[in-house]
Amino acid sequence: MKHMDTSSRQGGPNLSDLDASSGSLLERILFNHRRVVVALCVLATLLLGYRATGLQLNAAFEKMIPTSHPFIAAYLENRQELSGLGNTLRIAVENTKGDIFDASYLDTLRRINDEVFLLPGVDRSYVKSLWTPSTRWIGVTEDGLEGGPVIPNAYDGSAASLTELRANIERSGQVGQLVAANLRSSVIVVPLLDVDAHGKRLDYHEFSGKLERLRHKYEDGSIRLHITGFAKVVGDLIEGLKHVVLFFGLAIAVCAGVLYWHTRCMRSTLLVVFCSLLSVVWLLGLLSLLGYELDPYSILAPFLVFAIGMSHGAQKMNGIMQDIGRGLHRLTAARLTYRRLFVAGLTALLADAVGFAVLMVIRIQVIHDLAVAASLGVAVLIFTNLVLLPILLSYVGVNREAALRSLRGDRASAGSANAGAVAAPRKHAFWAFLDRFTQRKWAALALGIALALGTASFFVRLDLKVGDLEPGAPELRRDARYNRDTAFMVANYAASSDTYVVMVKTPQFQCSRFSTLSLVDDLEWKLRQLPGVDGTSSFASLAKTAAVGMNEGSFKWYDVPRTQDMLNAITTRAPREMFNQNCDLLTIYVYLRDHKSDTLDAVVKVVDQFGQANNTADLKFLSAAGNAGIEAATNIVVRQANGQMLLLVYGAVILLAFVTFRSWRAVLCAVIPLMLTTILTEALMVMLGIGVKVATLPVIALGVGIGVDYALYVLAVTLAELRQGSSLSASYYRALLFTGKVVVLTGVTLAIAVATWMLSPIKFQADMGILLAFMFIWNMLGALILLPALACFLFPHASLHASAPAGVTVPGSSG
Repeated sequence: MKHMDTSSRQGGPNLSDLDASSGSLLERILFNHRRVVVALCVLATLLLGYRATGLQLNAAFEKMIPTSHPFIAAYLENRQELSGLGNTLRIAVENTKGDIFDASYLDTLRRINDEVFLLPGVDRSYVKSLWTPSTRWIGVTEDGLEGGPVIPNAYDGSAASLTELRANIERSGQVGQLVAANLRSSVIVVPLLDVDAHGKRLDYHEFSGKLERLRHKYEDGSIRLHITGFAKVVGDLIEGLKHVVLFFGLAIAVCAGVLYWHTRCMRSTLLVVFCSLLSVVWLLGLLSLLGYELDPYSILAPFLVFAIGMSHGAQKMNGIMQDIGRGLHRLTAARLTYRRLFVAGLTALLADAVGFAVLMVIRIQVIHDLAVAASLGVAVLIFTNLVLLPILLSYVGVNREAALRSLRGDRASAGSANAGAVAAPRKHAFWAFLDRFTQRKWAALALGIALALGTASFFVRLDLKVGDLEPGAPELRRDARYNRDTAFMVANYAASSDTYVVMVKTPQFQCSRFSTLSLVDDLEWKLRQLPGVDGTSSFASLAKTAAVGMNEGSFKWYDVPRTQDMLNAITTRAPREMFNQNCDLLTIYVYLRDHKSDTLDAVVKVVDQFGQANNTADLKFLSAAGNAGIEAATNIVVRQANGQMLLLVYGAVILLAFVTFRSWRAVLCAVIPLMLTTILTEALMVMLGIGVKVATLPVIALGVGIGVDYALYVLAVTLAELRQGSSLSASYYRALLFTGKVVVLTGVTLAIAVATWMLSPIKFQADMGILLAFMFIWNMLGALILLPALACFLFPHASLHASAPAGVTVPGSSG
């Protein structure tokens, strides 16, 4: 590169300042063939933009659960025998003006039952309500045992039929199960097929829409529907996620507005926003091309990619603007900025990509999809923001007045190169304040405060829970319709929608042996002692009730019969959901008050301990089916993955930082502030009552991946100046003027943008917004305060000169 005399350039730009053959091979290929690069990007945009239009928004039940966990593996192995114990809806039909023994109510219930029965995706063999033939009663009469369907075959809505129905319900044992304890509502249980017989996946958004139309059709002054289950949660999530488009637009407006306020250059601001949006279009097109769908979790990846793109784009624009302000031609400025920041930008993006990729250790498909989407998006940014943006700016440049304005606070550090032009002004007050943290007194104060905060937060984070901390669906707001429906179910039914199912495996045709049922009865008793358990149900408890009936209704016989003949007689009359056709699988239903983490942990502990004490080669107690069993397995996977994920993401960031800077001191300066932010974030989760679960687990990895960008940009320029012999104070102040002010800009801007998520009707999106905004701010503060404070103590001046990444130069420096 030729010697640059900035004083001679104030009259106009000079393209001859840079030799076209200088720079790396990659730089020469890109900038000497700019039109080819732009043409290829246009072609890629057209192709991927077209593919993006076909991207679907949906979710699948099995993608939301850890299919490799032993609990889920046991459930899937016996899935055909356990229909209705996984993805199941419960629709409570309430009579608000009376009880269920009303002809009009029962007619409405029948019509709802018939419509639901015929909905696509319903596993019709296992639908259950008062109107299904499988709902039966058994009673003891003078003539012996009698039974039949709960709704009498001769039912005609008359007073006599209703009286008979009341007696049948009382004898059926369905009060608290299908019928509310106050007799004012009854439930339709609707098992669903994730994939139908034709291989077509259930569209949860469409299915939820049909349920809402059903609700609208039948609800009036006397009838109210309450719908709970996985399918309704996902449907409501997808419906609420339509607001993501609104928040995405708001984020674009906020980022563009703040960037323009900072630069006062409309064309460069629009170009940065354009390239960041271009990365989103490419990402969506690639996902569609690879056969992926967006789900309620991965739909957040495009925003994260846009946010990262704005951060890197602002750094590139800032560098080019400063060079043009010094009088360089826009092409020269673009190449020099590319040369100075490409290594730091590439390292930061690789750290982002690795941080997202480690989410793959979480064996839940939706997290895998989020990891793939975010990693693909980061890979795309290498082309759109590190390459295409400087090339486009080399054509359009920036507003010269804006470029000169960007240097007004820069001349104190550039005084030696600009000595003949303008007298050096005083340092900007804010940058001068930050520069104080390169002094030992201020550095020690900053590190002491950080240590105190970190220690206090560490003890707070010890109370961090895994799983849901509230009843209902924590993904939705507490006052959401779904959560109100869940509260209704909990208040009116002993058999809550939170069901944990224990599977008992026996040899074929031996599930009804006394020794087996006796152990089942013992396990039920232990489970009923837990405060979070409302009740249990199994063939053992049915056998005890049947024994009373077979002995003239005397409760002296309320125990598991010891004679096999009596057990066989009970088996022939028992409902099929108690055991399978081959009589080698029993099920124990455990009805929980909620699916909070503590409730599930207590049930898992009791079942595991009982299994370890009683399992044999022929008899095994296995967890777990039912929605609560699946939730328990998910919590276990998340708990295991949380620590593993943090180790991997920090290991990857440390390795990449070391490869870039070749200095363990530089690595500590970059990583320690990130670790403090992680601890503080986990403490914040405890204080806000946010548990670690599928929705929040990725936040830490995402925050570390994005936050490391700030440290790398500041550290790269600081070390480049140190290598040229500047003091730590002068080097850091130079980094603040060149990249630090953009770190502040993007940190605050992105924090404001994600903070708007707090207005979302989707609770987990609001939680992610709070946590990401917190991490953006604290990672920014760590890069601006803790990094120089650590450098003050970690870098003895004799070892500084070999610490900067090769090829990094700073405009206006003396080298």
